Amino acid sequence: MDCASCDAGIDHCHGTLVVHPEGGFAECTEPACADGDRVRHALIVDCRGVGGGCGCADSSRKPLVRQAS
Repeated sequence: MDCASCDAGIDHCHGTLVVHPEGGFAECTEPACADGDRVRHALIVDCRGVGGGCGCADSSRKPLVRQAS
C-alpha cells in the first residue's frame, strides 16, 4: 500500500505523536522523527490514553519513546 502523502511529497510522519499535558511536551513513536509538530502527524494521542499509562507525572520513569525537539 502506498502513502498518499509520500507520493505527493508532503512533509509528514508515520509515527504517533504522544502529547504530555503535564510536562508540556510531545514525543513521537517514530525514532527518525525530529519534529513534534502536530501538523506533521495524522495520529495524535494524549499520554494518559497510552496502554500501561504514562510516567510523565513520575519523574523517576523515563519515556518509552524519545522526546521530539
